[in-house]
Amino acid sequence: MKQETRGIPLSSPYVGEREEELVLEVLRSGRLSLGPTIDRFEELFAAATGAPYAAAVSSGTAGLHLLCVSAGIEAGDEVITTPYSFAASANCFIYEGAVPVFADVDPQTLNLDPAAVEALVTERTKAIVAVDIFGYPCELDELRAIAQRHGLAFVQDSCEGLGAEYKGAPVGSHGPSAVFAFYPNKQITTGEGGIVTTHSEEEWRLLRSLRNQGRGDEGGWLEHVRLGFNYRLDDVRAALGIAQLEKLDEILCLRREVAARYGELLRDIDGVELPFPDDADHVRSWFVYVVKLPSRQARERVIAHFEREGIGFNRYLPSIHLQPYMRKRYGFREGLCPVSEDASSRTLALPFFTALERDAQERVAEALATAL
Repeated sequence: MKQETRGIPLSSPYVGEREEELVLEVLRSGRLSLGPTIDRFEELFAAATGAPYAAAVSSGTAGLHLLCVSAGIEAGDEVITTPYSFAASANCFIYEGAVPVFADVDPQTLNLDPAAVEALVTERTKAIVAVDIFGYPCELDELRAIAQRHGLAFVQDSCEGLGAEYKGAPVGSHGPSAVFAFYPNKQITTGEGGIVTTHSEEEWRLLRSLRNQGRGDEGGWLEHVRLGFNYRLDDVRAALGIAQLEKLDEILCLRREVAARYGELLRDIDGVELPFPDDADHVRSWFVYVVKLPSRQARERVIAHFEREGIGFNRYLPSIHLQPYMRKRYGFREGLCPVSEDASSRTLALPFFTALERDAQERVAEALATAL
């Protein structure tokens, strides 16, 4: 009789008794929203990223949208961003009626290619949305310089980058407003949620108003000083975030160890291209572990084998401009961003999370080698 093999999930949150303790405190306090736990979470997160201000929101997508509102992006504006990311990196300004312009990515880092961005700036360009893809910092100085030369707003999508470092300092500490996300597959989680870091007190106050239905610092509960949104994070989720931040260093260390083990297990498998390594200016925070395979056909063979073996996976990442709604709305077609499109056809996310054990990784590596 064949023994049933336990499945390996693609991701899993790292939560325990401390999270239960702090959530229970909030439940017993009776302050489930707009309470002191949110303020404490924001203070701790700002300190962790080296930013003076942080505003918690209901999701990373909400945070990106609020920065686009803060930047004054309007209907008809063009915004340059990466095609190789989660769809929210473009949706955030489409919500305001802006038009996406996709610049191709660097074939090694999979982040925005600054030269490609520069070539696409026009008189209609209003902003650049840069992404720290898979936790690898973007070319922040070069992209900011382009924005400054052309008078453009700059939004940093660091939803996957908590704990990453650029030129020796934490992502979030360099000046541009940045957004981090806390979905359960991220480095830390609040279930759903996100946060915006900013170096401007004025923008911080605006973000706090926009997330809370446009209410001001003064006035009654039913007084609204601007058009706003219900993008609040509640105190229960903030309690989860505090517990997660308390062990952030441990989480980041364990995820580095999991990534290093994958490097050892996969480096001699023909046809597997490992994630681009860190250098003096870029220190990755491990969000996912994504490999490149020789071809789309090879990837589908691996996926079929993973499915038989009960191993989690995902096709990370489809190019945004080729998503069905993008094709229909804007007429985007293949060939617009060939580097991104090539990566999208060959990249695969392997099971990766904080407490992933070596024997599970060995199974993944064996299955990958067998399929190839």
